This record gives sequence, structure tokens and C-alpha cells, in this order.
Amino acid sequence: MDRIKCYMGIDVGSVSTNITLIDEEDKVIDKQYLRTEGQPIESLRKGLRDIDKRIGRNIAIAGVGTTGSGRQLAAAIVGADVVKNEITAHAVASQKTIPNVRTIIEIGGQDSKIILLKNHVVHDFAMNTVCAAGTGSFLDRQAARIGIAIEDFGAYALNSQNPVRIAGRCAVFAESDMIHKQQMGHSREDIIGGLCDALVRNYLANLAKGKRLESPVVFQGGVAANTGIVRAFEKALGVEIIIPEHFDVMGAYGVALLAGENARSGEGGTCFKGFDKLNASYTTQSRECSGCSNCCEIVQITMDHDPVACWGDKCGKWSGTA
Repeated sequence: MDRIKCYMGIDVGSVSTNITLIDEEDKVIDKQYLRTEGQPIESLRKGLRDIDKRIGRNIAIAGVGTTGSGRQLAAAIVGADVVKNEITAHAVASQKTIPNVRTIIEIGGQDSKIILLKNHVVHDFAMNTVCAAGTGSFLDRQAARIGIAIEDFGAYALNSQNPVRIAGRCAVFAESDMIHKQQMGHSREDIIGGLCDALVRNYLANLAKGKRLESPVVFQGGVAANTGIVRAFEKALGVEIIIPEHFDVMGAYGVALLAGENARSGEGGTCFKGFDKLNASYTTQSRECSGCSNCCEIVQITMDHDPVACWGDKCGKWSGTA
């Protein structure tokens, strides 16, 4: 039996590690959403081991792409052919799913983004990596504090009859205000509904300030599963919000598409190291380069005590070297 040629996309973030496999028709044939839990190397290896165990014998990896905050680390471990930032990866995935998309709302576990497209090209974007208000980790914490499952968070918001106003400009203030509203006797439904409205106001007041959000509007990232947040966006913007089928792994999907495009347009094979390298021992070290006044922090990854890659310099002296 011939093995299926496929392309792998890996998105390593601070909260989740996502892996997708697509075939030559760019359809997702496998995907994984794993918790990074502060150990990106282990979460990546766990995901790849699972893929190898389930379908490794039936697939042939023809290209690999990485994205996310840990893209350089993932690229060094697996042997990536394409390394792209999150903005590019998410934009590519959205346009593949909804070709005429104009606005992309992306809210993940630790940060949020807005991407505006014109004539199929990104012409404006903004990222919020400072405040956690509205991100998946913040919503997880509030659900646990209130005593409900995060999967039920959206349903509670939809059942709200009179959402209370919550101060949502800061995660600390939002949590304090929620506690105050609980002490005043407001229902959980109205508090959660008010929180969803507040977090959407915060998103639009910060990332979307001064920007024209045009339809179609696509919402992706793990928080897109929260129906309360989706409804709050639709109410605030007055338009329908589109949730893609693979909303939770769009970064990985986008960079898999780019890996496939790169493989079909280039020469030679992939740099993918193979699933058999998963049992190697990987470690990371950092040091300060004293070559100039920049004093860059150089990050080096080693496999079984042998240097594999370096990055972090501004001049290029160490990048790509072992």
C-alpha cells in the first residue's frame, strides 16, 4: 500500500502546541491540540509520537512548517523547511478557508491578534501580548473560580437575561469586579454574559482602535469555541462571525499550507528528520554574545549533547549555526 504524501504544520505557543497534517489537496487529515504546560519540547514530542503510533506507517512527510512563539525551537527539533510568523500563518489559513475574508480575529491561550486583509494581502495587524484579559488562560481561570467547566462557559453567557457591566480593561480589574458582582447577588449567567461583553469591548478598544473591520469576519483560535464570546462580537460589530472548521489549529494549518507550497515549488526533499529522532535528548542553553554592544541573548539547542541550531542574534552571526 502506497503511503500518503502529506505536509506537516506545527504551531508552538505558550499555552498550546498544535500539529496538523494535510494531503496534496490541502485537506486536513489529522490534527492535534495539546497543552504546552511550560514544556514545549515535551509537548511537541508527545504529539509527534502519537501521530507516528497511529498513522506513521501510512504517511510520507514531504514538507514541514513551523510557526508560533516557539517556531525556531520546533524547527530545530523536527527539521522544518518553512518557518513563518503567526500573522502570516493565520492569514494563509483563513484565506484558504474563506477566500474573501477581510477581518481575522484570533484569540488564543495567552495573546490575541487582529489581521486586516485587502486584495488578499495583509495590510494591517495588531497583537496584544501584554494583558491576559480575554485570552483562553484567563477564561479558564475564571471558569474554575466560579466552579463551572470551561466547555459550559458559553452556554451560561447565552442564558444571561441581564448581563452586568464588568470592567474588562485589565485581567486583575475584571476578576475583582466579577467577585464584587457575585457578592452583590448577581447570577452566574449575568456575570459571565457581562464578562464576555467586557472582554470584547476591551479587544475592540485596543487592537481594533482606529481600524475599519469589514466583513467577512473570521474568528479563530481556541477562544472561538466559546459561544458567549462569539455572540458578544456579533452584537458589538453587527455582523455574522464565521468560525472555520479547524478554528483551533489555524496557525498550524496555515504553515502546513506554506510547507506544501514550498515543497511543490522547490527542488530536493524535505529537511524533516523523521519520527525516529523523537527519542533523542534535547536541551536548550542560552548565553550572551559579547561581540558588540547589542549583547544579544543567544539560544542554542542540542540533541544528544551535539549542537543543532542557534538563534536570537540581531546581526546573523549565530543564527542557523550550531
